[in-house]
Amino acid sequence: MKKRVLFVCLGNICRSPSAEAIMKFQVKERGLEDSFYIDSAGISGFHSGDSADRRMMMYAARRGYVLDHVSRKFYPDADFEAFDLIIGMDDQNIRVLRQMANSREESQKIRKMTDFCRSFVGRDCVPDPYYGGESGFELVLDLLEDAVSGLLDELSVEK
Repeated sequence: MKKRVLFVCLGNICRSPSAEAIMKFQVKERGLEDSFYIDSAGISGFHSGDSADRRMMMYAARRGYVLDHVSRKFYPDADFEAFDLIIGMDDQNIRVLRQMANSREESQKIRKMTDFCRSFVGRDCVPDPYYGGESGFELVLDLLEDAVSGLLDELSVEK
């Protein structure tokens, strides 16, 4: 049975599609493609149907990641049922996801991305790089690479 992981940020054009791409990359590197279904979504539907932010795509491509996800809104009725883990990028995402959860079971699926960090221990969130410069996008990728690696390590132990 595949482990189903959904990454969530505000608009689903920077952080969550990057987390999705990095997870797919690391899963492939570890030969675990058959073990996971990976997707991403946004709390807001503002960017639904859009590609990832062009700047995020550029910085990710420099590291070998392909951000080909088309933005979509998080749908509580479908997504809580369809996914085993729903991972928010910051405290606001987590708060909104918890408000949308209709049961303890749904709420227990929600985790924060930085909880999986191994090198960037103590970071409270993956910051939104949308209004920042180059260093913001690079930091997001650094944090996500670290957190995805920690997530995969944790999920491998659970099996």
